[in-house]
Amino acid sequence: MKKKILYITDLDGTLLNTSIEISDYTAEAVNSLIDKGMIFSYATARSRYTSSKLTKNIKITDPVVIYNGTFLYDPLKEKRILSNAFSPSDAQKILDRLLKNGTYPMVHAFYGDAEKYLFDEKNMSKGMADFQSKRERDERRTPVDVYEIDSYEVFYFTCIDDSEKLYPLFLEFKDEFQCLYTKDIYSGDYWLEILPNRATKASAIKELKKILECDKVICFGDGTNDIAMFKEADEAYAVSNAHPELKKYATSVIDSNDNDGVAKWLLKNYGRTD
Repeated sequence: MKKKILYITDLDGTLLNTSIEISDYTAEAVNSLIDKGMIFSYATARSRYTSSKLTKNIKITDPVVIYNGTFLYDPLKEKRILSNAFSPSDAQKILDRLLKNGTYPMVHAFYGDAEKYLFDEKNMSKGMADFQSKRERDERRTPVDVYEIDSYEVFYFTCIDDSEKLYPLFLEFKDEFQCLYTKDIYSGDYWLEILPNRATKASAIKELKKILECDKVICFGDGTNDIAMFKEADEAYAVSNAHPELKKYATSVIDSNDNDGVAKWLLKNYGRTD
């Protein structure tokens, strides 16, 4: 009996090229395979808001993994089907420690059903200011003078600042929460992202595999935040531009994101019987 396979890819640096776009070639290839029955999704650090815009030329109907595994989101029903959030006490503890360090984060949260991110407009690092300047029309933007999060369901913290500030915080939080300390592939800024401990791409994909009743997972990625996903998958392919550390966990290395590596691999290998 032919195995039912879930194909799932990271976005930035993997399916998206360096212009932060899905090329026409990749879109056409992926859509043609979806039409043939391929089960295809993505797992990204991005939100639903930005990821859905960037993938609008792909016919994705199955749930997607967003915010590095914090949520499984159904794009057809437009609702969360798996959610992770901080306890109120953990959220406040993290925020207090960041502010004590002079680090002013974006606090991602739900206020009722509305997704928001709070940020202190008067105390932004250069990296944070650059980030915000490109998102002035983002409906989630919530500038604040004082972070008051008691009435919010907090699920994610994003800090953009100097490595000297962020790396010690990464070391402090990494054993208690999911922490991602990275250098942004576009801006070169350092990012620290803090998530609930149970929120990972790997755990979300494991749940998605169960929901879709798949026998096997094949994934694609480029960054160190994809390592857990690579370990969970049955097969894992790193694009040639991937971080050297991720390549250690790859089944194989494929062509780069700018050369449509994921699409080319899918066209060659989708439908195989092994």
